[in-house]
Amino acid sequence: MANAPTVMGYVRPDGRVGIRNHVLVMSTVICSSVVTRRIAEQVNGAVAIENPFGCGQLEPDLQVTKRTLVGMAKNPNVGAVLVVGLGCEQIQADEVADEIAKTGKPVERIVIQDVNGGTPAAIERGVTLLRRMAEETLAQRPTEVDASSLVMGVECGGSDATSGLASNPVVGYVSDKLIDLGGTVILSETPEMIGAEEILAKRAVSKEVADRIYEIVGKWVRLAASYNVDLVGTQPAPGNIAGGISTIEEKSLGAIIKGGSRTIQGVLDYAEEVKGKGLFIMDTPGYDIMSVVGMVAGGATLVIFTTGRGTPTGNPIAPVIKVTANPYTYNKMKENIDFDASTVVRGVETVEQAGERLFNLMLEVARGRQTKAELLGFREFVIHKIIPSF
Repeated sequence: MANAPTVMGYVRPDGRVGIRNHVLVMSTVICSSVVTRRIAEQVNGAVAIENPFGCGQLEPDLQVTKRTLVGMAKNPNVGAVLVVGLGCEQIQADEVADEIAKTGKPVERIVIQDVNGGTPAAIERGVTLLRRMAEETLAQRPTEVDASSLVMGVECGGSDATSGLASNPVVGYVSDKLIDLGGTVILSETPEMIGAEEILAKRAVSKEVADRIYEIVGKWVRLAASYNVDLVGTQPAPGNIAGGISTIEEKSLGAIIKGGSRTIQGVLDYAEEVKGKGLFIMDTPGYDIMSVVGMVAGGATLVIFTTGRGTPTGNPIAPVIKVTANPYTYNKMKENIDFDASTVVRGVETVEQAGERLFNLMLEVARGRQTKAELLGFREFVIHKIIPSF
């Protein structure tokens, strides 16, 4: 495409393109989390993911946890990985590291129970390994790549009436534009599709995809009903109510707009790697951090996150662009919000005009500009859980 926009990316050995170049330290189980954190703290440029699970889990939770950990490490925003295990957990460091290694990126592992000297010696060994990987990885320089290499996740949290009226439509404009350029967009938060599933199903590329949309939405309704909770027609979270949203259906109609209007190519399980171009739905909870983690583990290299009430959260490896259309929220939380879409509510700009501004900001972030969440160090991480631990 003539004059197609470009970004600055890191082309990984498996061909995927990242817009960040993180050196990642990751625990396979909560028991190795402190060691993981202390290793990362001693190496410039390192980020830590502390897994709160990894043991005492039944299927399918065990596979969800493993898939999420591997997916985060495989994400092309990560240049090298150190896996830190305890030794007796269900999710072993070797199996995680071996899966990550299939991408061709550098991977090392340490197992605390195998190191003479326990955790102090494991930290020392980990720092040595990580410093060597960081020196090599952080010396890499990004190259100019087509914007079609971007995989964008879209999220909304702390929603209010302005979310559905303005900020989500603005993000939807960006989603459509990126897809039209050949990029990929992931729309998540299945519980926030309740009441809007028919609209989404009509946009499915096939009957199989449409059936899958109905299936994942119905699953969440039935799950809530099994605990005597009726999601249909009920009130959303207290902050949503205070922000002027009356029902989950009303929230859903506003929420799905951020995915734009293009054909839905497929439905992904939580943290499943997205393969292909265009718009995909990922089956995640509505809980913001779990949802963002699922999309990033699935390959999203950046996230646009709308918030009417104001949400500061980020992600360990993917830049999160915060958008609000509530002028009061923007004025109160300018240090956390990247983009003011209240111009649409105030009649200063159209959705298309604000969408062009946001698209350009997204390109700047993909060229290296840091988001507010990155600058402030917000790196929240939690994995979706289905059943109790045992």
